[in-house]
Amino acid sequence: MTLDAQLDKVLYRYDELRELLAVGDGGSFAKLSKEFSDIEPVVNAVQALKKARADMVEAEAMMADPDMKDLASEEFYALKETLPALERDVQLMLLPKDEADEKNAILEVRAGTGGEEAALFAAELFRMYERFAATKGWRFEVMDVNETGIGGMKEASATITGRGVFAKLKFESGVHRVQRVPATESGGRIHTSAATVAIMPEAEEVDIQIDDKDLRFDVYRSQGSGGQSVNTTDSAVRVTHIPTGLAVACQQEKSQHKNKATAMKLLRARLYEMERAAKAAERAANRKSQVGSGDRSERIRTYNFPQGRVTDHRINLTLYKIDEMMNGMALDEVADALIAADQAERLAEMGE
Repeated sequence: MTLDAQLDKVLYRYDELRELLAVGDGGSFAKLSKEFSDIEPVVNAVQALKKARADMVEAEAMMADPDMKDLASEEFYALKETLPALERDVQLMLLPKDEADEKNAILEVRAGTGGEEAALFAAELFRMYERFAATKGWRFEVMDVNETGIGGMKEASATITGRGVFAKLKFESGVHRVQRVPATESGGRIHTSAATVAIMPEAEEVDIQIDDKDLRFDVYRSQGSGGQSVNTTDSAVRVTHIPTGLAVACQQEKSQHKNKATAMKLLRARLYEMERAAKAAERAANRKSQVGSGDRSERIRTYNFPQGRVTDHRINLTLYKIDEMMNGMALDEVADALIAADQAERLAEMGE
């Protein structure tokens, strides 16, 4: 479909929605109102583009008048310069929306290869996202942490709540690699270790249906670092989704009820993400997205401490801002670059 055909379709739907809302169909009024409010900014952008095009045609016609030529030429070339930006804005608005973009996110960080150094790096990544959330005014709530005892984390999870959280962070999923000299390394050799990050949209019960008969719950005593029991009651909970074999454990709270609720929240998010990944794979059968594959086994970024650089391998972006990155201040720059690359990729597909 050409851009003009898409613009006409948007304007037609806008007029149609306005008429339906005027009639006041009570049953679907809320749904129609939301669609109307969502489409209104697009219509404003479309109308601005159409006006610019019409003004440009008018200015070109006026250039034939000797008395108006200079003024009309100035207006014509100014409009010609702004037109591509207006068209791109509209095209971006017309890109299919990810239904999960406005959802809150569940963050999971796991230590990978590299032993204790990997666990220390996992803990640093977890804190990086916590600091980034703070800069955005988002709420960061720790769900579960499995610590190593000397500051590292074998795995940790948190809920990040705020506006557009998943849209901003969804390209963080994958393997994050660190290169540095560990504090315990006496020879000064650089070690490489890794941690895996997963960003999943928080799933509501309406997003994913789970049958109670498909679940198995096990309770046990919470274990601290080194395996020692840290609780005298069986408060830790493991829930297994039998059809998929997915298992989630939580021992953060002293209450078995709270741990069960947290484990179910994590399980629902993982099942929802599995469903989304299957749909994405089906849509992308003939191509692999450079940015948004979301494959947890894919190495996406390297943090090189001796050189002070962070490199995102998907878009060949290198920043010499490792301190700013780890304190959450530079993550915005990387996230925005990834979003822009994804948008450019999808715009190119629209034009094919």
